[in-house]
Amino acid sequence: MLNLGPIAVDPPLFLAPMAGITDRDFRLIVRRIGGVGVVTMEFLQSKGLVEGDRRICRQLWFDEEERPLSIQIYGSDADIMAEAARIVEARGADICDINMGCPANKILKGCSGAALMGDLKLAERIIKTVRRSISIPLTVKFRLGLDERRMNYLELGRICEAHGVQAVILHPRTARQMYRGEAAWQHLSALKEAVSIPVIGNGDVRQAEDALRMLQQTGVDGVMVGRGATRNPWIFGQIAALLSKGKMPMPTMEDRRHLILDHFRTVIEREDDKMARFKLATFTNWYSHGLAEGLRLRRQIHAMETTQGFLDAIEEHFDTVVLAEAA
Repeated sequence: MLNLGPIAVDPPLFLAPMAGITDRDFRLIVRRIGGVGVVTMEFLQSKGLVEGDRRICRQLWFDEEERPLSIQIYGSDADIMAEAARIVEARGADICDINMGCPANKILKGCSGAALMGDLKLAERIIKTVRRSISIPLTVKFRLGLDERRMNYLELGRICEAHGVQAVILHPRTARQMYRGEAAWQHLSALKEAVSIPVIGNGDVRQAEDALRMLQQTGVDGVMVGRGATRNPWIFGQIAALLSKGKMPMPTMEDRRHLILDHFRTVIEREDDKMARFKLATFTNWYSHGLAEGLRLRRQIHAMETTQGFLDAIEEHFDTVVLAEAA
């Protein structure tokens, strides 16, 4: 178990914030399967949050069932970030997280996300101002640095520790790397040695055994899973089972069918047609990895023009696969 202030994270496993992915529906799926300690909302732009942007504020809604819940914010103005953090706290978040690691160009151009690692004075000012503005636990997520010549993650970790941050989350790639290559887990060990606050590792946890290996090799206090959970939402339960010396059975084809179709029906009920079709296409790309004939399904859904077409294609795909396996 990991304690972040008054918040007990048990098991010490975190669902990473992912734009367009970790909405309320997906967070609830992961929470209901079990094994996750904290789920994290899609990252929110602080300026839009403070100005009351309807699209951004709509993302703030969550169910009590999701707790403990972390809400991640990003931006480059310390005062606006502090106000956004106060809004996050007022909405009832258990944890506020600051994004200092997003490598997307549109975020970097706004001097937010990983760009803050190129200006540690501004990063420090944001951390100090936000920390003074809220009483809930504060975490900061960052990368190794902008590139291999400017790896200053240890310095940023020490800044976080000095200003009362409860835990740091490190994705051990540089911003320039994006998601290419392998995550350099040895830097997790170095950060763990450099600070006394909890360190949560993120990056290349694709299956349950990877999380166990990360904990054993690096000594981190917790593990955050991102893309691995989109392909396998059962991963947290599988990791938790390994941590308790047990083993969670792999999901059956029927488990997968029910999860995908229940998720998609919920999306169709809550979203307008355009957004629903976008989310169904996105999640089908994720969910179909590891499925028999998954590539064929991914190709098929790109031709779909209606939400019902998505559902019919998935039903047909599972029926075909189950019949083939029974033959």
